[in-house]
Amino acid sequence: MEGTILIVDDDREISELVSYQLRQEGYSVLIAGDGKEALQLIMKHAVDLIILDVMMPEVDGFQVAKTIREKKMIVPIIFLSAKTSDFDKVQGLVIGADDYMTKPYKQMELIARVNAHLRRYKTFHQQSATEDHSLNFGDLEILVDEHRVIVAGEDVVLTPKEFAILVLLATHPKKVFSAEHILNRVWGIDEAYGTNTVMVHIRTLRKKIKEPERRHKLIKTVWGVGYTFNG
Repeated sequence: MEGTILIVDDDREISELVSYQLRQEGYSVLIAGDGKEALQLIMKHAVDLIILDVMMPEVDGFQVAKTIREKKMIVPIIFLSAKTSDFDKVQGLVIGADDYMTKPYKQMELIARVNAHLRRYKTFHQQSATEDHSLNFGDLEILVDEHRVIVAGEDVVLTPKEFAILVLLATHPKKVFSAEHILNRVWGIDEAYGTNTVMVHIRTLRKKIKEPERRHKLIKTVWGVGYTFNG
C-alpha cells in the first residue's frame, strides 16, 4: 500500500523496527522522538496515519492527538501505550484516536491495523464523494466533502470515527445499525474492539451535536438492537 506513516515514540529502537516493517509494506515513514517534534513534522509533511506513543516527556501522546484534532486534521491515529486500564483506553478514544494498542504488542498485528485503518479511511472518503455534499437536519448541517459539522451556526470538531458514524447514520435515516455493524462499517473489523468502543463514540458524538438539549433526539438507541438516526 502507499502512504506516509508518522511514528512518534521516544524509544528509537522500537521506532526503527516498526519503520522497517512499514517500509517493507510499501509505506514511506517519518520518525519523531517526542510530541513536539511530531507536531512540527505534521505541519511540514502530508501524513496519512500516525502511530503515537502515549507516555513521552514534555508533550505526551494525548496532548499531541488533542492538538491534531483541534486543528481539524482527520488523519487516523493509533495509540501505543503501556497504560492498560479501560479508563486510559476510553480517554484515548474520546480525545480522537482511531485505535489503542497496549504494550507489549505483536508487530504484525500493528501492521495489520495500519493497513485496515488506511483502507477504511480511503474507502470512506471515496464513498463520501458520491454521497450528498450537504445533509441538513434543523440546526444540524453535515458537509460531507468538507468533513465539517455545523450545529446552530457553529463548527463542531469531530474525530474521524465520530464523523464516519454520524454520516453512516444520517445517510440512512430510520435504519437501525447494530454496534457490530457500525464496527464493521467504520473500523473495518468485527469484534477486535468490543461494542463498548461504539458506545463511547456515540456518547461523545451526542454531546458534541447537543443531543441533551434537543427535544427531538436525532440519534436514538434501540435497546437490545443498536442505533438509528431520527432525522
